[in-house]
Amino acid sequence: MDIILYHPEIPPNAGNVARLCAGFSLPLHLISPLGFSLSDRYLKRAGLDYWPYVNVRAWPDWETFRESRGVGRLIGTSARSGASFAEYEPRANDGLVFGPESTGLSPEFLATLSETYSVPLRAEVRSLNLATTVGFFLGYVFSRLGPL
Repeated sequence: MDIILYHPEIPPNAGNVARLCAGFSLPLHLISPLGFSLSDRYLKRAGLDYWPYVNVRAWPDWETFRESRGVGRLIGTSARSGASFAEYEPRANDGLVFGPESTGLSPEFLATLSETYSVPLRAEVRSLNLATTVGFFLGYVFSRLGPL
């Protein structure tokens, strides 16, 4: 399973996602433009000393990433659209795509993906933190598939 951050904006969020990926041996793909430099001290700090264990790759754009990925579905995540995460039937070669913190994935972008799932939230809450959402989805995936 791949974790894909599309246009991530906040270094500590990406660093925390990198720690999740290190802990579970999952590849992390960062799709440019990024809201930070890969040498950003806040990114490095959030990832602590786990960076040697993160299989991270930065991509210049979505098209280049998509052309090189190969097999597997690309699953969109959204705060407000798509089926509930509880309907998601994960597969080991899925790629979970998470959008930028300020806007999420656009409806047009989501339409290009295999499926879209959300975490139902009360109306007053716009969204969850990016790293929290990645962890939430991974917890669900592991409860269905076991360790990958």
